[in-house]
Amino acid sequence: MQTRSILLLPIGAIIISIVAINFPALLADYDKAIVPMLGIVMFAMGMTLKPADFKRISEEPALIVIGVCLQYVLMPLIAWSLSLLLDLPVLLATGLILLGACPGGTASNVICFLARGDVALSISLTAVSTLLAAVVTPLIMLVYADQNIDVPVLNMMKNLMLIVVAPVLCGVLINSLCQQRIQRVKLFLPLLSVLFIIFIIGVIVAKNQAHITELGLLLFMAVVLHNLLGLIAGYSIPKLMGYDEAICKTISIEVGMQNSGLAVVLANQYFTTLAALPGAIFSIWHNISGSIIAVIWSEKKTDLQKHD
Repeated sequence: MQTRSILLLPIGAIIISIVAINFPALLADYDKAIVPMLGIVMFAMGMTLKPADFKRISEEPALIVIGVCLQYVLMPLIAWSLSLLLDLPVLLATGLILLGACPGGTASNVICFLARGDVALSISLTAVSTLLAAVVTPLIMLVYADQNIDVPVLNMMKNLMLIVVAPVLCGVLINSLCQQRIQRVKLFLPLLSVLFIIFIIGVIVAKNQAHITELGLLLFMAVVLHNLLGLIAGYSIPKLMGYDEAICKTISIEVGMQNSGLAVVLANQYFTTLAALPGAIFSIWHNISGSIIAVIWSEKKTDLQKHD
């Protein structure tokens, strides 16, 4: 169910984007639903985690540090560099940097599984980077974007605690206490999360219909480069440090695939709907690119096994 739900995301996002561009009035007025929906998505993410998923911090702290540093140092830096290189308008640059400053997305865990990576490491990295987001994401925005646009750091921290950290921890708690009784409910959570993210994308696209036709190609180029550079660096840096193939694939996927839903919500809440566009486009693209590399890497693994 989870794998099929993740693969549904790019298809659903493309369809709802087409609808939103052609019939924006159907979705444009639902922006007040975005924050509650993200809270439910983060709660659903927490229900997939257990306290054991955080144990990797003490068991292999070096891998966690490498993954989190690449996530929160490299991706914002790449976003900021691309915004300068492509001369993005201020609000789009702000949205791209915010995207780079967000933690890894839950889709990375599924893509990691399909690519035959280290799923336990992927889950641990997602969990740690998500909890750190409440403090780290606003501070990154202060460093990179404050000179161009006002960044309400304290408000962002407070809201990230409310819409990210609290729902995730509540989900972890319920999963720990009621694991057997909620198995059936958990089967439907990935699909519910995907449907909510698709709806959020539709609202953002509808509210930015005019900007998409004007800036669509430039924005798409920025988002694709951001994702691809993150995937390449996330693979090559651990490889140069001597880590094995499974770990390199895992960190690559974790670094390259951001929590774009969170980026969309924060941009819409604290900046403008235009700043939310990079996250909306990224939601579509990174699931396409993730699915492609999952197929390539799973085939590569199979070939290696044939030669053993």
